[in-house]
Amino acid sequence: MRDRFSFSLTLPAVALLVSAVSITGLSAQAPSLKTPWGEPDLQGIWTDESDTPLQRSPKFANQETFTEAQRAELDRERSNLMRRDRRVERGTELDVAGAYNAVFTSQKRTGARTSLIIDPPNGRIPPMTPEAQKLAAADRDYRLALLQSTDTCKNKSVACAGGKYDPTPSPRRSEPPPRYNTVRINRHDGPEDGALPDRCLTLGLPEFGAATGSFRRIVQTPGGISIFYDVGQGQGWQRNIIMDGRPHLPANVRQWYGDSRGRWEGDTLVIDVTNFSEKTDYQGARENLHLVERWRRTGPESLEYIVTIEDPTVWTRPWTAKQEFTRQSDQDNRLYNEPRCIEGNYGHPGLLRGARVEELAYAEGRGPHPATKDNATDFVGVEDDPLQ
Repeated sequence: MRDRFSFSLTLPAVALLVSAVSITGLSAQAPSLKTPWGEPDLQGIWTDESDTPLQRSPKFANQETFTEAQRAELDRERSNLMRRDRRVERGTELDVAGAYNAVFTSQKRTGARTSLIIDPPNGRIPPMTPEAQKLAAADRDYRLALLQSTDTCKNKSVACAGGKYDPTPSPRRSEPPPRYNTVRINRHDGPEDGALPDRCLTLGLPEFGAATGSFRRIVQTPGGISIFYDVGQGQGWQRNIIMDGRPHLPANVRQWYGDSRGRWEGDTLVIDVTNFSEKTDYQGARENLHLVERWRRTGPESLEYIVTIEDPTVWTRPWTAKQEFTRQSDQDNRLYNEPRCIEGNYGHPGLLRGARVEELAYAEGRGPHPATKDNATDFVGVEDDPLQ
C-alpha cells in the first residue's frame, strides 16, 4: 500500500477552523487590510496557485524567471507526464507502483520563478558541512544496503543511485538506522521503519506545499495568531504564535513544530522559530534548525511569505526562500474537510502484519526472502519531472 490516506468529512468543532480547504474560488469582496484592533490583517485561507520547485534546476543556471514560452512548454511536458499510463512487466513492483497515477495528485501551472529559493542567487540549497555530509552518507549507505537485493537495484532504478545489486540480502537488515528514521526504509520491523506520513505525522516546518495541495488558514485575535495547515494526504496540523514578548522555551523543551515567537515590524509579521525536536527533519536539519519567517500582505488577495533557514551544523550558510499565496473564498469554503489521516490506524498496522506474513512464508519455504522485495520506493515518475 503506497501513500493511501483517507479523509472524513465533518463540520468544524471550533470556530478557528470554520473554512474548508477545498478551493473553489476567490473572495468576492476584498478584505480589510487592518483588523478591528489595528493590526495588519493576514487572515484567510491561502494557497500557492502555481508550482515552483524549491531549488532551481541546474539547466536553468542563473535564470531567475521563466519566459512565457518556457512555462507553456513545461506545462505541456508535465501534463503529458501526469496523464501517461505507464506499464512495465506485469506483476512487478514497478508496474504496481506506476498504477498510483495522476488521479491521486493535483497539478497547477508552472510558476513564473525558477525556484522558491531567492538566496543564494543560484537558487540552490547551500553546500552541507563536512559533518552533515558524513551523516547523510551513512544514512544513504544504510538505505541502499536494505535495497541491494531488490529489482530496484537490479534494474538500476534512480532509487538505487549510488548503490549496486547483490542478490544476497544485506546483513545490515537487522541494524537500527544511523539516526531516528523519518522516511521509508525497506523493512517493516516496527512502526518507526515507516515514513512520518505513514505514521500520520507531518513533516512540519518549513512547509512549501505538496503534490496533493497545501493550504493554510490564518486566524488572528488581539494578542494571538494561529495558522492551520492542510498539507499532503491528511497530515493537517496547527501552530500557535506567541505574540506577548515572552522568550523562547528552555533549550531542553523540544516540540515537533518548534517554538514560534512573533512580533510586528511595520506591516510584516516576523516569527522566530527554534526548539525543534530531533525526531523532525528538514533537508537534514533537526534540533538545530532555526527559522525566521516574514508574512506580509501585498494586496487585497495576495500574501507574501519569506523564510530564512539556517542550521550551522548542516549548511555552510543560511538560505532564503520566497512564496506567494492567493486568498481563497471564505464563503465557498465554509465547510471544513477535516484532514484526518487514518493510515496509522489501519494501513500501517496492515503493513507490519503483511511483513510478518512474508517472513513466515519464507521460513516455511513458500515465498522469496522479504529483503528481495522493495516496499520502500515510490515510483511515480519523479525522475522524469522537467522542473527538477
